[in-house]
Amino acid sequence: MPKSLYIAEKPSVAQEFAKALHENLGRRDGYLESENSIVTWCVGHLVTMSYPDKYDEKYKKWSFDTIPFLPDKFKYEIIGSVKKQFNIVKGLLNRDDVDTIYVCTDSGREGEYIYRLVAMEAGLTKATKHQKRVWIDSQTEEEILRGIREAKDLSAYDALSDAAFLRAKEDYLMGINFSRALSLRYSNDVSNYLGNGYHAIAVGRVMTCVLGMVVQREREIRNFVKTPFFRVMADMNWKGHSFEGEWRAVEGSKYFQSPLLYKENGFKERKSAEELIGGLKGIDPQEAEVIRVEKKTVKKNPPLLYNLAEIQNDCSRFFKISPDQTLSIIQSLYEKKLVTYPRTDARVLSTAIAKVIDRNIGGLRNYAPVKANAEEILAGSAWKSIAKTRYTNDKQITDHYAIIPTGQGFSNLQKLPDLDRRVYDLIVRRFLGIFYPAAEYRKVTLESVIGGEHFFSTFSVLTEEGWMKIQYRPQKNAAEKENGEKAAEGEEEIAADNDFLKALSELKKGSVIPINGYAIKEGETSPPKRYTSGSMILAMENAGQLIEDEELREQIKGSGIGTSATRAEILKKLFNNKYLSLNKKTQVITPTMLGEMIYDVVRLSIRSLLRPEMTASWEKGLTGVAEGTIRSEEYMRKLEDYVSKYTDGVKRSDNRAVLRQCFDYASQFYKKTASAGRSSAGGSAAKRAAGRTAAKTKTGGKKTS
Repeated sequence: MPKSLYIAEKPSVAQEFAKALHENLGRRDGYLESENSIVTWCVGHLVTMSYPDKYDEKYKKWSFDTIPFLPDKFKYEIIGSVKKQFNIVKGLLNRDDVDTIYVCTDSGREGEYIYRLVAMEAGLTKATKHQKRVWIDSQTEEEILRGIREAKDLSAYDALSDAAFLRAKEDYLMGINFSRALSLRYSNDVSNYLGNGYHAIAVGRVMTCVLGMVVQREREIRNFVKTPFFRVMADMNWKGHSFEGEWRAVEGSKYFQSPLLYKENGFKERKSAEELIGGLKGIDPQEAEVIRVEKKTVKKNPPLLYNLAEIQNDCSRFFKISPDQTLSIIQSLYEKKLVTYPRTDARVLSTAIAKVIDRNIGGLRNYAPVKANAEEILAGSAWKSIAKTRYTNDKQITDHYAIIPTGQGFSNLQKLPDLDRRVYDLIVRRFLGIFYPAAEYRKVTLESVIGGEHFFSTFSVLTEEGWMKIQYRPQKNAAEKENGEKAAEGEEEIAADNDFLKALSELKKGSVIPINGYAIKEGETSPPKRYTSGSMILAMENAGQLIEDEELREQIKGSGIGTSATRAEILKKLFNNKYLSLNKKTQVITPTMLGEMIYDVVRLSIRSLLRPEMTASWEKGLTGVAEGTIRSEEYMRKLEDYVSKYTDGVKRSDNRAVLRQCFDYASQFYKKTASAGRSSAGGSAAKRAAGRTAAKTKTGGKKTS
């Protein structure tokens, strides 16, 4: 009797498919089998690309004579540690009694690549078996059975497969050629300067761009010059309620457009603020007349659902965990049927899931912390029309919709570590929030005048919690509170209670407010913030925002640096290479001395690798291949031209003298630097020259020196 073969990406996933089939599947070595079906698994990647020495022994030795390395046909090999499982899968793929193969690897580019490599190395051709692709959003039984029932012919995913192979070739060719070229030219200089062993220069299409973002941000912080400013505040009182009014030099003020101003609401020097206060104190009586009262209700809608980047950022902020740890936790929740597929860029629902979303909500009645909320939502009508809101949009979905709870798997929940449960709770609350009404604030803006000088106050009170009552809301620590720069721009709001709001409602144009006195608030501008592991993930996802050129920014809109599946791993690699350092308590990322040196090596040799627009445009090209709008041959030709051009450029250039200046400049910011790195004669001049070079470096795609 012909049998169906199901191939999953991991043993745990294979077990879920086996359970969903409800067949008497007996365990074998590396697979399960019944009268009708066979279920087997990969263990992640079983096949990998071969190193250059497998093409020819001459490539074993790194030499300028053997690069650029651009093979006509790429070689692949079985990973030694999983060879046994590969042979098992290969045997099953080629069994005579198997007529249909269901590809059940993760539903995405990487999962497609894992299976296609195995099928290729196993000698399977499209003509020999009927291959079908199972595409699912969660591992619940009904979703698995739906995926099997609606499985498309594997050929429908050939374009995605092409993109997956090209992505691997791209990373391989750039990594092999650029790492060898730069290491041959500059590794000895880097290693000798540090004096702590040999350092090969590892370069990657995405990895190097991320390194550049961190180093450029660090240099902006170093070169930032703080600017002090002084604001004048009036202490006002209305019906027993004290509050502050902020002075601004608007038209009619003695200081309107004065060169003494830092901005319209602050002075460059304290004495100017003191002079203003001195003049105001001479006015009798000390009362301000209200000339404008603006009252309005402001609505704040629930945020969009989580994609992987958003929840990695929130977990970094709330729980101080790294993106790879967050992904690991959500992957575990996915495999335990608690949430949907984690590696997604979408923050909305699909129309199909929106139609049956009451199942997900209803299941959450079994989750005690939100039981009452789930019941409240189901008793209402918002969930019935969710497909007509901004939270459902098929056009914003590529492979998978947002990460949401399945409403199932609760038997596994209590066995989870506390952190895993907290991450799950975060997903649940974000999900349920979209079925609540907007939060509402009552805002009052007040403008008053004394002696021709204008003072402004803005009051805000939350009148309707709406979705906010169910959201996770951590307390802000001091570092997360509004900084002085924001305050200087007049964006402060005064939190008001209902009693104060009632008193404010009695204010009208012409009302007179007593003034108790004046004060000077001193502040200073703040440098750019360092990236955290979470904010870096978001910056990678939204790389287009870093691009100055508006036309190019629009062209690569939606294309980030890396993918949701790879970004955390890229950061982890940079930490492991000791190019970047991660403060585990704060999740703040900073460059290391080695990382900064590698940055300068690349900046002077293959500068385009540091540009987010270049990295994002390559990613957009891969998306074009997956969507069938760009031919694989065209993409490959451009890739080979790029690799050849810059590899040859490194072979022809020699930037060691300039690099020494850059190394000297950077070394002053690191406590531990090899004595060999200390400049001798001419060191001070070199530092000054390199300092000027570094000072010109800008964030993102801006011009660098």
